[in-house]
Amino acid sequence: MEAVYASGFVVSEDEHQLFSEVDGTITAKLADDGDIVTKDAPIFIIESGQQSARFRIAKENYELALRNRSDNSPILHELNAAVDATQSKMEFDSVNAVRYTNLWKEHATTRVEYDRYILQYKNSRNEYTAQSNRLKRTQDQLRLELQNASNQLQIAGDESGKYIVTSRADGKVFKTVKEKGELVRRSELLAVIGKDSGFYLQLSVDELDIQRIKEGQSVLVKIDAFLDKIFHATVRKIYPMVNRQQQSLRVDASFEGKLPESYSGLAVEANIVIRQKEKAIVVPKTALLPGDSVIIKTDDGEKKIHVTTGIKTLDEVEITEGIKSDQLLVSFTDIHE
Repeated sequence: MEAVYASGFVVSEDEHQLFSEVDGTITAKLADDGDIVTKDAPIFIIESGQQSARFRIAKENYELALRNRSDNSPILHELNAAVDATQSKMEFDSVNAVRYTNLWKEHATTRVEYDRYILQYKNSRNEYTAQSNRLKRTQDQLRLELQNASNQLQIAGDESGKYIVTSRADGKVFKTVKEKGELVRRSELLAVIGKDSGFYLQLSVDELDIQRIKEGQSVLVKIDAFLDKIFHATVRKIYPMVNRQQQSLRVDASFEGKLPESYSGLAVEANIVIRQKEKAIVVPKTALLPGDSVIIKTDDGEKKIHVTTGIKTLDEVEITEGIKSDQLLVSFTDIHE
């Protein structure tokens, strides 16, 4: 068997970290380590006096804008009354203007009286137009103020929602790092949540070996917590980014079967199988001479024979041609049959 060594950790499926999006104080911790939670279930509740004040002000501004825009709005009631009054006056002055126009045509009134009533009608008409425009502008302004107040209330409500930290998926709380009464800062880690029914391997492979790794290859896994058992997995994803500090690449592998216990973060050592043969002639590396040759024992003494090699491991070499399994091999440190 030829394999590439890798080390890493057991990670739960859909594992995610919960961070605080706000500054404040934890007033309630609704889940503890090991608890099973559902998606959107609240885990922490954070409070902040400053945020509460912003939400209250936004709500009051919205309620005021809503009253000002309603049918019973004092502002609109006053403007509507002014429009009605100027409209009545304009209609009255219009009647007088028509009457004095007719009188003027019949030479039954003076020019001064005629001009006075015509001017009075024009003034009342202009006043009615001005009051109508003022009403429309005020309605548009109040509509805009209501929309802005509604947006501000929604923003304040969304920010208030950020003070309730929820799980993003069904799963198990593997770790919490804060308790009730503690202060938290924005972007501070609060908890780690993932599925307790599924786990995978997150491995680190040296960049010198990465070109030998392919998706679908078998992986033999040894977990420190279960030393007496070998687990099997399959390479499912190879990440293209090199870790510059470790000079390695991340490789994920899926377990074949379930783990005995639901623990995330277990340290593992793995061998990713590159090539494997059920039957092979294998010799110690110490028996292979430079130029791929070995020394065998014959009835006539020792004889050097060139061989063709196959799979190589740290300690052994496969011989595909050159010797038979029943021949005696001479090694510097041992004789291997």
